[in-house]
Amino acid sequence: MRRMTIYALDTNILSYLLKNDERVCSSLRGELVAGNTCIIPPVAYYEIRRGLLYVNAVAKLGYFDELCLDFPVGVMNRPAWDETAALYAKLRRNGQIREDADLFIAAFCLVGGYTLVTNNIRHFAMIDGLSYTNWQ
Repeated sequence: MRRMTIYALDTNILSYLLKNDERVCSSLRGELVAGNTCIIPPVAYYEIRRGLLYVNAVAKLGYFDELCLDFPVGVMNRPAWDETAALYAKLRRNGQIREDADLFIAAFCLVGGYTLVTNNIRHFAMIDGLSYTNWQ
């Protein structure tokens, strides 16, 4: 029996969905038909929501709220915070500084066993054990 994949949607992928990007929407539909599902990392939720509120994009806020009914917003638990700190320390020792938001999202995926969907592969490629793909 095939194991269901849970995809964590990075901020840029959520943005593409809100813009009804054909490739991203098609990939999402294909994964749902295949029996897979999605989750929204809490940091990605925050980044999208703050941007939509800032520009007063009321219609897109409504669409985003509907999306969040279909796909739950995850929670950063203590193991995810600990993983974030460990990632930061390891990458910094190697001279590979990354934005905190990227580290939060990566740790959320690692701890939860999620596959990250992102259009910023280079932001995540150096993180050992992280499963990722690009629907764009």
